[in-house]
Amino acid sequence: MLIRDAVYGDSQSILDLIHELAVYEKAPDEVVATIDDIRGSLFGASPLSFCKIAEVDGQVAGFAIWFLNYSTWLGQPGIYLEDLFVKPEFRGSGIGQGLMKTLAEICVTRGYERFQWWVLDWNEPAINFYKSIGAIPMDEWTVFRLSGDALRNFAKQPNK
Repeated sequence: MLIRDAVYGDSQSILDLIHELAVYEKAPDEVVATIDDIRGSLFGASPLSFCKIAEVDGQVAGFAIWFLNYSTWLGQPGIYLEDLFVKPEFRGSGIGQGLMKTLAEICVTRGYERFQWWVLDWNEPAINFYKSIGAIPMDEWTVFRLSGDALRNFAKQPNK
């Protein structure tokens, strides 16, 4: 297994993995990202997102897409894992752990004290894996999101 930084030439593979992840998460019709979106966000002049690729015998087996977040309480950035996906035929071979360990190593090397992510509450295999590496669920937090029309409508409202 090789874990490496994604390069521009990986753009189609990354988009394909995103589609496979969406199918796994039972939301295949929700992916609207295009190859140009991937190229611009990961490989543009000032990327705000990053990707690690896992390969086995030269074949893309999985990926981790992440970006920096910030903890006001710690006064420093950390890593937020947006997506981790390993193709089914490669699961159970340490690829997910290798990708997670790589991001944890980035945190430690850079002095970041926090590495976090979300997981769907029905995804027991992922939850069990995350617990096995020492991750703790943050059950007291509720995730909120503004998107689509709700986001646009709220942005247009005058301040009160």
